[in-house]
Amino acid sequence: MRYSAGHKLETRERLLQSSSLSAKRSGFSTVGVDGLMKAIGLSGAAFYSHFSSKDALFSAIVERELGQSLERLGGQGNEDRERFERCLKQYLSMAHVEQPEAGCALPTLGAEIARSDVLVREQAEIWICRLQESWAQILRSDSLAWAILSQCVGALVVARMLATPDVQRTVLKSSHEEIARQLAVQGAE
Repeated sequence: MRYSAGHKLETRERLLQSSSLSAKRSGFSTVGVDGLMKAIGLSGAAFYSHFSSKDALFSAIVERELGQSLERLGGQGNEDRERFERCLKQYLSMAHVEQPEAGCALPTLGAEIARSDVLVREQAEIWICRLQESWAQILRSDSLAWAILSQCVGALVVARMLATPDVQRTVLKSSHEEIARQLAVQGAE
C-alpha cells in the first residue's frame, strides 16, 4: 500500500520528534532502529524509507535540536539583555536538570556529537556558532559569549552527574552567580 507524501512527511516528523526525546533522555546510541520505530508504532524496516541510516537520523536530530535551542536562547541584539538573563536563569534550573528531554541538546548529546563523524560535528558547529554570535551581539563580547555558553553547558552536565539535589542546586546557583558577576563587570566597563 502506498502512502501519500504528506503521510510520509508526518511519519518522518513523528520519528524525528520521538527519537529526539529518546536521545536526550537516554542517549542516541542506546536504542536501535527497531526500538526507535517501535516507539512510533512501526516496524524497523520502515525506517529506511525515511532516513538512509541511523547516522542520518542523528544528523537530523542535531540540526532540529540545536535549531530549537537557538530559537529559545538566541536574541536579536542589545535589547534582548533582559531576555538573555531570564534564559540563563531557566537554563541553570533544577527543572532543566530533571527534564533533559525538554531542554537543550548540548548537555545531553554533546558527548555523542563529539564522537560522531565530521559532518555531524560541522553541523553542530554551525548551530553552536550561531548561538554564540547571538549572545556575543547581546553581550558585546565574543569571548564572554563563549565563556558563558561553555559554563552553562558544563554546569548542567555536572549537575546531572550528581545524585544529591542540594549539591545539584549548589552547582547551578554557583554558576549563575559567577555568570552574574561576569555580566556585572562587563556592564560596568
